[in-house]
Amino acid sequence: MSMPSPLLAAVDLGSNSFRLIIGRVEETPAGSQIYQVDALREPVRLAAGLNTDKYLDHPSQQRGWDVLKRFGERLRDFHPDHVRAVATNTLRVAKNASDFLVEAERALGFPIEVIAGREEARLIYAGAAHSVPTCAGNRLVVDIGGGSTEFIIGQDYDPQIMESLYIGCVSHSRQFFPSGNVDEYAMKQAELAARREIQIIAGPYRDAGWSQAIGSSGTARALAELIEANGFNDGGGHGLTRNGLERLKRALIKAENANRAKLAGLKQDRIPVLPGGLSIMLAVFNELEIESMETTDAALRLGVLYDLLGRSHHQDMRAVTVEQFMRRYGVDRAQAERVGNLAIGLCGQIAAEDEDQREEDEALLSWASSLHEMGLSISHSAYHKHSAYIGSNADMPGFSRPDQARLAELLLGHVGKLGKLAAQPRKVGWHLLFCLRLAVLFCRRRTDALPADIEISALDDGFQVQVERAWVEANPLTEYSLQREAAEWEKIGMRYKVVYA
Repeated sequence: MSMPSPLLAAVDLGSNSFRLIIGRVEETPAGSQIYQVDALREPVRLAAGLNTDKYLDHPSQQRGWDVLKRFGERLRDFHPDHVRAVATNTLRVAKNASDFLVEAERALGFPIEVIAGREEARLIYAGAAHSVPTCAGNRLVVDIGGGSTEFIIGQDYDPQIMESLYIGCVSHSRQFFPSGNVDEYAMKQAELAARREIQIIAGPYRDAGWSQAIGSSGTARALAELIEANGFNDGGGHGLTRNGLERLKRALIKAENANRAKLAGLKQDRIPVLPGGLSIMLAVFNELEIESMETTDAALRLGVLYDLLGRSHHQDMRAVTVEQFMRRYGVDRAQAERVGNLAIGLCGQIAAEDEDQREEDEALLSWASSLHEMGLSISHSAYHKHSAYIGSNADMPGFSRPDQARLAELLLGHVGKLGKLAAQPRKVGWHLLFCLRLAVLFCRRRTDALPADIEISALDDGFQVQVERAWVEANPLTEYSLQREAAEWEKIGMRYKVVYA
């Protein structure tokens, strides 16, 4: 009897809708494929609850929590490694996003990552590329969401140019079409506002060119369905065309209000965001000089599933990103490997009992060890600060914001004073920092001449290091460094005991 194929789940906390997709992994001769077995979509319109001061109001938060409770019931029996939940633009900009997320994670039962715009673009491209036929040459993918629009050019399954602009169907509809009112002037202003944003990136995109244009996710698909259902495409064609979009615009202006538009196939939950989405799509067509565009409903959530599949098949995109950064910043690979092996070995002595947590800690230590010296490419002075800045602010495909924050914390703290970390409000992974700092200390000579045995243990209020006395006496600089390290930890109220056996 064969084992059932594994199920993976992705949750997309979009600015307009929250979506859940569950896929079954099937192994084929050509590779792994994901087949959708269940999907849920609820129009939360989270962005509509964002006030002028960038705070989410309580009704919009409550709508989100209620939906996530229902999603949580569907996911109740899933292993944490098989679920990934991501949040996009509205929770990137909301000042009280952290308050919302505490209750949201409790409702869903799984962690929620707020991903950066370019990480969203990467995942959108992955989803779109797996849902449309392959093409020769470049592919353009445009995804108009509730609070942002992503533009990606790639080949096959590899994105090459990615941008995320702060224009979305919810925010645009609220700004230019209050209460659903549509007239010639409002539509023109909405299009011009979107075109001004797109102009910034239009040149490089047109220069790169593409042989296939794809509109992904809800807005593009909803517009295509309306245009097709009402016969707005010349010759009854499919997808999005410039003429079809213009005819849809004229129909909305004639109705004077989206709620009064007599359009076949117009779904009730799309009415509030229809004018904004249409105006942005018209701007996309005009600025990028597009005549027609295919559409797919698959996007971010399918991309998340394929990213999860890559991680489970040991093709973690984060590892690929770290490798790229090592090349870009000319990292000394031998030293990075030396530090990494020692740090991970030390961590194994005080590792968490939970296997998943232990694997996550080891992966983070490995990435930090690989990248801790990348700041040397900028300056030797305070190089750890340069490393931390890059780790915190660079676009790092595969890394969520929490991932990057933890990585940057280790990069900043692997040498130097600890007070800068002790003073910050968020919880610090002190045991990982302890292992990394100790590994860097012992590997300072950049050779493999290490003690035969380094034993460490966690104390109630700090850590203990035990090293053979003969080795320390033969290496006075290391002994001196250990004593200084102990003093540094004691400055922040943590005990650091050095024992010579």
